[in-house]
Amino acid sequence: MFSAVIVAAGSSRRAGFDKLAAHLDGVPVLRRSVDAFVAAGASAVVVVCPLSRWEETGLDSAAFPVPLVRVDGGAERQESVAAGVAALPAGTQMVAVHDGARPLVTPEGIRACLAAAEETGAAACAHPVVDTLKRADSCGFSLPEPVSRENLWGMETPQIFRKELLLRAYRHVAEQGLVVTDEVSAVESIGVATRLVQVGANLKITLPGDLELAELIWKHRS
Repeated sequence: MFSAVIVAAGSSRRAGFDKLAAHLDGVPVLRRSVDAFVAAGASAVVVVCPLSRWEETGLDSAAFPVPLVRVDGGAERQESVAAGVAALPAGTQMVAVHDGARPLVTPEGIRACLAAAEETGAAACAHPVVDTLKRADSCGFSLPEPVSRENLWGMETPQIFRKELLLRAYRHVAEQGLVVTDEVSAVESIGVATRLVQVGANLKITLPGDLELAELIWKHRS
């Protein structure tokens, strides 16, 4: 049984507007993310977000063929994910954790990541780094040292794990007082590597220009 936790508890400070309630081709960004997991075959979806966002995006009145529930988030991402996982149905075996601000993920991409997770126990969407990388000093000037991009990947979501593995990783994180920025880092803290899966355009909406780019990609797909 495969279920999803969609994290949408952030304040959108860098975007300057509520990026999760913003519309992507006429539908709220958060709703696009939920729709992708329902279409991918998730048995249940838990959305971690404030009540105001739940209502503003219309999820409070939307009808879905699978259970959809809301829970409040925590001060840190890992606390929000833990709250979402705790609300999943008891029969859940595989857990997908996804940033609600990645509305371009496709059902096919989700299923590809899920297949890798079912094989290895841990898989995440990601992309190879192709940009030239530079390190800067504290004033923003480039340093002459080379920064190799070989074998470097940019992390995305969903990140999908066997439920017992993710729970064990987050217990360790809590016990050790660690702060992690994604679930791959959590499972790495207990010595488990994650299979990386490239699934195509899957950008995260962070700045206003990202929403414009997402709109272009969405319309091109359509």
